[in-house]
Amino acid sequence: MAELVTYLPISSPFIRFAGRYVDEAFGVAAGYNFFVFEAALVPFEIVACNVIIHYWSDIVPAGGIIAIVIALYGLINVFAVKWYGESEFWLALGKVILIIGLIFYTFITMLGGNPLNDRFGFRYWRDPGSFAELYKTGSLGRFLGFLQCLIQASFTIAGPDYVSMAAGEAENPRVVMPRAFNKVFGRLMAFFVLGSLAVGINVPYTDPELKAAFENGEPGAAASPYVVAMNRLRITVLPDIVNALVLSAAFSAGNSYVYCASRSLFGLALEGKAPKVFTRCTRNG
Repeated sequence: MAELVTYLPISSPFIRFAGRYVDEAFGVAAGYNFFVFEAALVPFEIVACNVIIHYWSDIVPAGGIIAIVIALYGLINVFAVKWYGESEFWLALGKVILIIGLIFYTFITMLGGNPLNDRFGFRYWRDPGSFAELYKTGSLGRFLGFLQCLIQASFTIAGPDYVSMAAGEAENPRVVMPRAFNKVFGRLMAFFVLGSLAVGINVPYTDPELKAAFENGEPGAAASPYVVAMNRLRITVLPDIVNALVLSAAFSAGNSYVYCASRSLFGLALEGKAPKVFTRCTRNG
């Protein structure tokens, strides 16, 4: 995809490539499948923002928070793409700070840098173990547990398809896009693999607070293994900072879904596979 998008940097590239290089029917299927997928995830992230905010207080009604988030998504995506890019730059910076900060937090606390001076290291990899069993016991049960986590985690991964959506609106795309594609896999590997390692170090999968948070549907970052670890180590303030950065990450994800859904529909309309009304844009695009 990186080579194709660099060669032909057009709007909604991989959707239009499906029809251009494979078959028109495949292009229609790919386009509408991606549009429905992206559009369906927008309310998911809006609800996530509402739940995260309720971590602090229930004073603001859910309807008010949802209305504000929808209005912000509309405003950001109605303006020129530079405003979307500017907002995503700062929101993405928050996500990078969050994951890097949590990796450093894990390294410091596991070596005893915490209020309890507990040098726990890889304790939870030994007891109860690094892999939970699912459905079966032994190695097969641990593999099934890993597979279940892998399937759920794949739901959150955004790859080169998201990067390619900006090709038609990027300045000097034949220079910029290869750089962007080259960074995707390295960052995904570093953040996801190191993040997963840090989670296993911080909290055992048998932790009663973690299990209770999931079973009771606790709002915000209350079910986060990092927050559970901070509570266990009697660390204050940091859980609120983590929750704020998680909120920015959820808002950013919804913002990206709105952008990709609208651009995919625009690409379909340009190819005559969606009503022509969706080809209309503002003066700034």
